[in-house]
Amino acid sequence: MEFFVRHRTRLSQLWGLAFIALYVLSNKILAVRSPVSEEALSAVACALLGLATVGRLWCAQYIAGYKLDRLVTEGPYSICRHPLYLFSFLGAVGVGCCTKSIVLTLLVALSFAVVYPGVMASEERGLIAKFGDEYRQYMKEVPAFFPKFSHYSEPKEYVVVPRVFRREVFDAAWFIWVAGIFELVEITELTHVCPKLFGLY
Repeated sequence: MEFFVRHRTRLSQLWGLAFIALYVLSNKILAVRSPVSEEALSAVACALLGLATVGRLWCAQYIAGYKLDRLVTEGPYSICRHPLYLFSFLGAVGVGCCTKSIVLTLLVALSFAVVYPGVMASEERGLIAKFGDEYRQYMKEVPAFFPKFSHYSEPKEYVVVPRVFRREVFDAAWFIWVAGIFELVEITELTHVCPKLFGLY
């Protein structure tokens, strides 16, 4: 798990390429047998991708520029300790729904559920080492992943670091770029450019 934590960006990129290959090389059986279900997945995808993008921007507003300086506990960080991962999970499931395949959507959700609890635990060990009792108290009051909305708090004013926030904006938009890639793949499917090797629901 420590290996994944150190190299998670590169490994996530490789996993993403493998996922796209599965999508490109598979026939979507659901689209043929249940067009209504296909359209429902598309609607869910739009909702989740929008929520994930806005949510990550919301997190970036609070954390950008402060990650190494102090413990951020306001805004989204007042309702769960890892809101960036929460919104990333929603976005990843949204990307899965973009494939219009139940199997690929479940694969995304399962991969996240298997890998990221360990990543969060590893990060928290580092935060405990850095912030000590302040973080331990934060852990007692705020859940790790599933939000506790009754605990929400925000300041009247908050200083945003524009230079860092600007970079985070591009990171937050990757869900939209991936959705665009899937739309392009659909166009190639209509023109029969890509061969199909197997079928997936």
